[in-house]
Amino acid sequence: MTSPGTKLRAIAKAYDVRGLVGDEFTTDTARALGVAYARLLAGEATQVVIAYDMRESSPGLAAAFADGLASQGMDVLDAGLGSTDLLYYASGALDLPGAMFTASHNPAIYNGIKFCRAGAVPVSSETGLSTVRDEAAEILDGGLTVEPAATRGTITQRSMVDGYAAFLRNLVDLSGIRPLKVVVDAGNGMAGYTVPEVLGGLPLDIVPMYFELDGSFPNHEANPLDPKNLVDLQDTLKGLYGTDGQADLGLAFDGDADRCFVVDERGEPVSPSTITALVAQRELAKQPGSTILYNLISSHAVPEVIAENGGTAVRTRVGHSFIKAEMARTGAIFGGEHSAHYYFADFYKADTGMLAALHVMAALGTQDGSLSDLVASYDRYTASGEINSRVADVPAKLDEIRAYASEHGATVDELDGVTVELPDGNWFNVRASNTEPLLRLNVEAATEAGMAALRDEVLALIRA
Repeated sequence: MTSPGTKLRAIAKAYDVRGLVGDEFTTDTARALGVAYARLLAGEATQVVIAYDMRESSPGLAAAFADGLASQGMDVLDAGLGSTDLLYYASGALDLPGAMFTASHNPAIYNGIKFCRAGAVPVSSETGLSTVRDEAAEILDGGLTVEPAATRGTITQRSMVDGYAAFLRNLVDLSGIRPLKVVVDAGNGMAGYTVPEVLGGLPLDIVPMYFELDGSFPNHEANPLDPKNLVDLQDTLKGLYGTDGQADLGLAFDGDADRCFVVDERGEPVSPSTITALVAQRELAKQPGSTILYNLISSHAVPEVIAENGGTAVRTRVGHSFIKAEMARTGAIFGGEHSAHYYFADFYKADTGMLAALHVMAALGTQDGSLSDLVASYDRYTASGEINSRVADVPAKLDEIRAYASEHGATVDELDGVTVELPDGNWFNVRASNTEPLLRLNVEAATEAGMAALRDEVLALIRA
């Protein structure tokens, strides 16, 4: 039989813990992680803020974690229900380390924890998570006995949603925009809780979809990165299009509401690269000459728009840890990923989809045109989206990609996987999955036909 500690080691990833509730991730696991996290923070903090999502298992797991912290003399501020970016706000505003209980868009049978230090600084396997994992695993398996502190810590409940909403609304003022009709698909996730708080009272007519908090996700997965989970929102917008009740845009949030996808008035998805370019232009208008980050599978339109607006574009690897590290290194004011994670220096260098959505609505509400018209100047190329292929030998396939590039006179860089820039300006990136024998392909070209031809050619090579 696999021990609880072994199971914990298997579900502790590079940036969070996430596993099956009741088997891999239990209240005992959460309590042990609380003890270990308190030990990690000894000497640097005396209090931790926690929050949790709408999953049925979340309150119990959060309570067990809080009990583990308190047993070591650590005070706990329990913010209750919240989105992941609400937890980041709390960590930043209160200058406290934090822990968020969520499994994001994963099915209801999963749950997990995301950790951060004071100021919303992420905790990864390289900056303490591996230590927490190993100590908690030893506690679970009986290899480490940790005595309780002489004085138990306190546990205090305090909602942070009002402060979170006010903080965001202070960063982007929507009070003077023209009235907008906005369809919001919360996916039964935490946006059903945060959207009314942030957007209520503004000149917005909100059409709610699936705002009921339900961690079983009865309508669709709370993962708008998968196109099938945007269909309901798109159908609603298409049904309103051309009528007196036409909406101006749609927003779709993932389960923990830290990612936001945008759909235009016709029901057409707006690429996260386009949103990155739009927000970058707005941020550069406030702080001219600043640095903006974008990950390497973002559209080439992003660095073009940044340069056109006098900014410095810095290309990063895919993944929030790389974006956040680069923000600290370069002093960047904003960063965007093609997965719809958006990072803001004025939001404690953390990611928040809600703030990106506010920027989109501010840009739209201060001019008379449609969203599709507004984003047209940023939407310059055609992209394939990410296509996964299972392969027997990942390194061998990447060598074939390098050979293909050489044969076609292409430029190659290997910042993250293999990026191939062809002489005609079209490009593609092939990256290996960290956990499966998969290659992930992203292609961009000047035309739909050019993209399709290049996509099919590279896929044939990968899948041969």
